[in-house]
Amino acid sequence: MPKVSDHFDGQNFFNPYLSGPRKSWDILYWMLTRKPIPWPKSYHLQQHKIQSQRVAEGELQVTFINHSTLLIQIDGLNILTDPIWSKRASPFRWLGPKRIGLPGIKLQDLPPIDYVLISHNHYDHMDIPTLKTLQQIHAPLIFTGLGNKHYLNRCGIKNVEEFDWWESTTLLNKNKLTYVPAQHFSARGLLDRDKTLWGGFTLQGSKHLIYFAGDTGYGPHFNEIRSRIGVPHLSLLPIGAYKPEWFMQPVHMSPKEAVKALKDLGSKHAIAIHFGTFQLSDEKIHDPFEELNLALKEYQLSPEHFIVLNPGEVRKFS
Repeated sequence: MPKVSDHFDGQNFFNPYLSGPRKSWDILYWMLTRKPIPWPKSYHLQQHKIQSQRVAEGELQVTFINHSTLLIQIDGLNILTDPIWSKRASPFRWLGPKRIGLPGIKLQDLPPIDYVLISHNHYDHMDIPTLKTLQQIHAPLIFTGLGNKHYLNRCGIKNVEEFDWWESTTLLNKNKLTYVPAQHFSARGLLDRDKTLWGGFTLQGSKHLIYFAGDTGYGPHFNEIRSRIGVPHLSLLPIGAYKPEWFMQPVHMSPKEAVKALKDLGSKHAIAIHFGTFQLSDEKIHDPFEELNLALKEYQLSPEHFIVLNPGEVRKFS
């Protein structure tokens, strides 16, 4: 059992910058009154081959696969974030948010995977079938937040290490990985809300500092990450699942808030995540891109500052 802290009360984890979790009637009201704009049932997507099995020390290459799944290739290591290849982000094969496009890379076409980062336990971020396949093929070391190791072990997934916020470990190539705060929540069922910790990760390479936000609302933690760890060269920031904002804002950023987060962090570049794969909220499928472009113009930033990649697309950073 974790010790009582500024984000754990002895029973549940909580967001120190929020007054409390959303109320049950807020969730019920949203479910009864929501009017989501239907997304396409599917769209054609060409799957790609990995360009490099590994990159050299001092090099950084990022492949956007889908949703919050990216392949980070840095200093000779291959790292996956929140991997999901399943057809649904759900405990059921027949019910729940269904993907509308294939992942940009086939699971069997991945290069050797050394590490997997799991930000939190929601089904669109901690996908058990994908993790089991990765374990069988690659046997990566998995990093995640407090409380998730026990669940993963029960599912037959081993080689898991869990962290509290601000705890760090050193990877094989001396890169430093730190689990950092996010403003979100956790749950996989009706009775386990906030029993496990949510967060993001920073990765300090030989030349690059990378920040993977996971799922998060906008909050003071971006400035705190910059103050305690440094200015990321690259931030991986969510831009989707934010409408209606009266309900989603505490735990999901809008594109404009993601640009504000980029400014808070001081990052030279960001890559957009958490969009266009599963319809989790009420915005139209193109809303995140259109609102991101408007926010970039408002803050006088070019699209090269906040990059939107197609699934399977690769970007190299010097």
